[in-house]
Amino acid sequence: MAGLARRILLGAAATLALAGGGGAQADEWGAYGRDPGGTRFSPLDQITPANVARLKPAWTFHTGDIADGSDGPRSGFETTPLMVDGRLYLTTPFSRVVALDPATGRRLWAFDPKIDRRLPYGDGLINRGVAAWTDPKGGRALCALSIFEATLDARLVALDGATGRPCPKFGTDGQVSLTDVKRYRPGYYHMTSPPVVVDDVVVVGSAIDDNGDAEMPDGVVRGFDARTGELLWSWEPIERPEGVAPEAWKTGAANAWTILSADPARHLVFVPTGSASPDYYGGLRPGDDRWSNSVVALDVRTGKLAWGFQLVHHDLWDYDTAAAPLATTLTLDGRETPVVIAGNKTGMVYALDPASGAPVLPIEERPVPPSDTPGETASPTQPFPVTLPGLAPQTFTPDQAFGLNDEDRRACAAALAELSGTSIFTPPSLTGALAVPGNVGGINWSGFAWDARRQRLIVSVSNLPVKVRLIPKEKFEGGDRGDLRAETTMQHGTPYAMSRQPLRGPVAGAPCVPPPWGELVALDLAKGEIAWRTPLGSLEDIAPGIGEVAKGSLALGGPIVTAGGLVFSGGTLDRRFRAFSAETGEELWNAELPASAHATPMTYEVGGRQYVVIAAGGSAKITEEVQSDALIAYALDPAAP
Repeated sequence: MAGLARRILLGAAATLALAGGGGAQADEWGAYGRDPGGTRFSPLDQITPANVARLKPAWTFHTGDIADGSDGPRSGFETTPLMVDGRLYLTTPFSRVVALDPATGRRLWAFDPKIDRRLPYGDGLINRGVAAWTDPKGGRALCALSIFEATLDARLVALDGATGRPCPKFGTDGQVSLTDVKRYRPGYYHMTSPPVVVDDVVVVGSAIDDNGDAEMPDGVVRGFDARTGELLWSWEPIERPEGVAPEAWKTGAANAWTILSADPARHLVFVPTGSASPDYYGGLRPGDDRWSNSVVALDVRTGKLAWGFQLVHHDLWDYDTAAAPLATTLTLDGRETPVVIAGNKTGMVYALDPASGAPVLPIEERPVPPSDTPGETASPTQPFPVTLPGLAPQTFTPDQAFGLNDEDRRACAAALAELSGTSIFTPPSLTGALAVPGNVGGINWSGFAWDARRQRLIVSVSNLPVKVRLIPKEKFEGGDRGDLRAETTMQHGTPYAMSRQPLRGPVAGAPCVPPPWGELVALDLAKGEIAWRTPLGSLEDIAPGIGEVAKGSLALGGPIVTAGGLVFSGGTLDRRFRAFSAETGEELWNAELPASAHATPMTYEVGGRQYVVIAAGGSAKITEEVQSDALIAYALDPAAP
């Protein structure tokens, strides 16, 4: 390793110690976010702003797993591989686990759990990766290194890292069923993100389809013995408040569908939770609905709640805590301060004490608009950071309407003027309200990375406000389906259907909000300032010509940072993989991909050469996108000047 990387690694020792280190050597990538705390910071510095233009494909691996949606759900390729013990481990859209030679991309082994690809998985056919665990007791020839996957059809699988064979002492033939939950439904209850392993305990959440019913499957989080697969504990994110009758309490979900992180030194796992069901009507789940829309810390040894912080009370907007909590240290007033950084679809960022959950940077409850929907009682306040700016717009008024032509601008302004509200916490209404920045806006599962050299948070942010309208059941049954382009469904068990759609111009179809529609943002937490922000990608591939007048793309796939001074990011709807200056945000390099890269990249070093790897497969949801099955590794071209 180069000298600078050694110095950076030593300088980041406190960060890695907080996150537990956990076997992530300087040349490896041992967890989804590299370290247990999910910093996504690599100390490698071979690739720099001065030479990044020399990056070329070193190898490409094709999984062969693509589904176009003609016979079941469509596939997307969202994996972030691990580099552990000299092998790359990844998952395919069909939940197959594959091990590769990291220098050549040659397949070493593959395991196929044979999921039923026709089940109605609400997220499509996707899987974001695996977890790795080295048995600290040793003494096992088989599964001394175990690879854990939570499959799309709700199984926890343990494989031997060297051979890909199922671990025979784990569950039944290396598998444990995860379907033993209240109101389980095949397909509607599934797994898309990797487990996390702390203190020899494998912790797993779940993905649950939105909005179909008030009473969706249970969002339980569970811990299993890493050697045997024995269930050690279960934790329920929400429960009926005292004084609320059972017949008046109908809800579910509040599940942890995105990436988990951990603090092994404190024996904690950090769990980000989503909304209680259904997303847009809370009349049957009165109160704050704790601990939905939260970051909670569980004692991994017992599953007991150590602390919790709720980012949204009584969610009515699908503002999930979609980003993985990030554990690091922050220099405040000259002192190294441990923090857990949380963010959600509102685009707001919170800094919390990892030991207690108390705010490290001030947060205040501010009044927000009430609901005028019969049967609904919105929370009177919501938590806002005091010193940290919101990273996405929180209001949008008719005079701000954007359009690619005069007709679209006028139509967008008129549509906004008809809504009952156009601010971040305006409750859904019978006439329609605007959710800003929207259910796929703000900080989604793309999340953020920590620039350890500059003490900055690097964040993928999207801005795509949506119109949300509640439709009374009798009108819905009479044929009212909302606007022409709306996604509409009955919220069974409630008095209302929901209708939501991105607010777009009727002629050109571009969003009504001004660009950029996606950005990469560097946030200096200590100063409470945005150090830089730059448009991220474009919509050119799916809307030819729009890139000439509008910048930025919805981003689903996050950034990483290296000690070489670079930020790498895919995630956009265009078929590009990009490198930016970590200092200024300037785009320094991009490469054309066979499909969009809706995944988080990773980097490692082997044989004295640094590689950067990205999965490029297109989206499971956006049918206009090209699909692929390519995992591509980039490295410096030694022949380039």
